[in-house]
Amino acid sequence: MRSNDAFPNNGSDARQKSRDEFRALFHQILKYANRGLPRMDFLREVARKLQEFSSADVVELRLMERNRHYISLATADASQPDAYSVIPLSHNEEGEMSPPFDLKNDFEFLCWAVIRGHYDSESPFFTRSGGFWTWRNDVALELAGVSSGQTQPRKISLAGGYESVIILPIMVEQDNIGLLILKSVRRNFIGRDEVSFYESLAQNVGVALAHRRTQVDLRERVKELTCLYGISRLVETPGITLDELLQGLTELLPPAWLYPQIARARVVLNDVVYYSPGYGDGPHHQRADILINGLKCGLVDVVYIEKRPDLDEGPFLKEERSLIDTIAREIALIIERRQAEEEKERLQEQLLHADRLATIGQLAAGVAHELNEPLGNILGFAQLTRKVHGLPDQTLSDLDKIISAALFAREVIRKLMLFARQAPSRKIPVALNNVVEDSLMLLESRLAKGGVEVIKKLQENLPFVNADPAQIGQILINLTVNASQAMPSGGVLTISTHRDDKTVSLTVEDTGVGMTDEVMKQIFIPFFTTKDVDQGTGLGLAVVHGIVTSHGGNIQVASEVSLGSRFTVSLPIEKTNGERER
Repeated sequence: MRSNDAFPNNGSDARQKSRDEFRALFHQILKYANRGLPRMDFLREVARKLQEFSSADVVELRLMERNRHYISLATADASQPDAYSVIPLSHNEEGEMSPPFDLKNDFEFLCWAVIRGHYDSESPFFTRSGGFWTWRNDVALELAGVSSGQTQPRKISLAGGYESVIILPIMVEQDNIGLLILKSVRRNFIGRDEVSFYESLAQNVGVALAHRRTQVDLRERVKELTCLYGISRLVETPGITLDELLQGLTELLPPAWLYPQIARARVVLNDVVYYSPGYGDGPHHQRADILINGLKCGLVDVVYIEKRPDLDEGPFLKEERSLIDTIAREIALIIERRQAEEEKERLQEQLLHADRLATIGQLAAGVAHELNEPLGNILGFAQLTRKVHGLPDQTLSDLDKIISAALFAREVIRKLMLFARQAPSRKIPVALNNVVEDSLMLLESRLAKGGVEVIKKLQENLPFVNADPAQIGQILINLTVNASQAMPSGGVLTISTHRDDKTVSLTVEDTGVGMTDEVMKQIFIPFFTTKDVDQGTGLGLAVVHGIVTSHGGNIQVASEVSLGSRFTVSLPIEKTNGERER
C-alpha cells in the first residue's frame, strides 16, 4: 500500500498486536478447513469468525467455484441471521465469465473489477495486489472497463450507508476465485497498516479453501472407493441371492454421498424395489438407469430428504454422477453375468437330459427287443391253454391274470419302442378333429365312471397335419388319462382345437390337483411319476413329448396347484396339401 498522509494509520504496537491476532485467526480458519466442512458450512463459519474478529458491520465472503457464485454474509446485528446464497455463473460468446450481478450498481462494478484484476495501480484506493480500500464514502473514482466492449473509464461512487469498505481478492494458484469484503458504518474503520494484514488473511483464506477442497475431495473419494469395495465384496459373497445383493447394495449407497445423514437410496429392477433404511421422498434425486442388453430394466436412485444448495447437479457432485452411473453399470453386469450362468446351467441340464434320453432310448430299445419274444410266448401259450375244455375255474382265473399281465407288459414295451422311436411311423394327411372324436370314443365310459365331464371345443375346418394318426391318437389318450387321474373326485375336462397361420393345436385342460414348478420341470423325463406304483409307468408324457418332437411340433404346459393343468400340443400344418380342409 503506497503511503499517503491523508490515509488513517496505525502505530507499531497496534501492528504487532494485529499480527498475533491475525495469526491466531488464520489457525482457526485452517482448523475449519481440516475438518473438511461442506462449502456452505465452511464459508458460513469463516464469515462469522471474520465478523467477530474485525467487528465490521458486515463481512461478506464470495467464492466462484464449480460454475457458481457462493456468497456468505455475516452481520453485527444479532437480529439479522447470517445469509447464504448460490448464483449460477454463465459465460458470454467469447467464453468469458459473465458477472453474476448487474454492473450498473457501482459497488458490484467495483467488486467485479477486483475479481477480474482490473484496477488502477496509480490510484491510492487500490493496493499493489489489486485490493480496494476506502475509509470514507464521499470519495469518487474512475475505473477502466471490466467487461468486453467497454473502453471508456467509468466514474463510480460508493456514497451510501457504509463509510469504510475493503474489498480484497482471494487467490488460489494465481487465480482470483473470490472476494473478502468488510463494511462498516464508521469512518476510518480500518487503518492503512491493517490493510496489509487483511490482504494476507484473504490469501490465507484462499489457502484454507484449497486445503478444504483437497480434504473434501479426499474424503469423498475414500467414501466412493469404500462403496465400490463393499459392492465387490457383496458380489463375491458365496451363495448370496440377487435379492440379498441388491438390498445390501442400497445400504452401501447413502454413506458414499456428500450428505450421508440425509441421503437415502433405492434400486428398482423389473418392478421389484429395494430400499435403504428410512427411505422417503425428498426434494433432490440423482438417478441412473440400469440397462441390460440395451434395454432399461430399472434404476438406481439416491435422494436427499432435505433441501441442500446447488452444486454440480442440483446438490450433487459431478463425481457422484460418475459413481451412480458406475453402480448402475455394475448392477447390469451382475444381472447379465447371472443370466449367463443360469443359461449355461440350463444348457448343461438340457445336454444331460438329452444324453439321458439317448441312453434310456438305447436301453429301452434293447430291453423291448429282448422281452418281446418271451412275452409273445407267454401270451400265446396262456391263450392256447385258456381254450382247453374242462379246466377248473381257479385255473381259468389264473390264466386270465397271466394274459392280462402279458398284455400290460406288451403295452409297456410298445411305449418303450415308441419312446425309443423303434416303432414304425406312417405319416399321412390327418384331420385332427377326427382323431379327437375317434380317441374319445374309447375313453367315454372310463371318464364317465370317474365323474369327469368332457367339454369339446373343436374349431371347424381345420387344415390337415402331416402325421401318424395312431400316434396322434396316443397323444390325446395319454393326456386324457393323465387328466382323469389328476381328478380322482371328478371334474371338468376341456378338449379344444384351434389354428393359427402355421400350426394346428390340441389343448387338454383339467380342473385337477395341478403341479408345482418343480414337478413341471421333470414331467417329460422317462420313468418320472408322482403316481403310485400300480397307477403308472412314468412313460406317458415322455412318449407324448417324443411323438410331438418327431412331428416337428411343440408342447406347452401351464399348471397351478389345486386349480388344474393345461397341455397344448401344436403341430405344423400339412404343407403338401395345405389347401384341403375338413
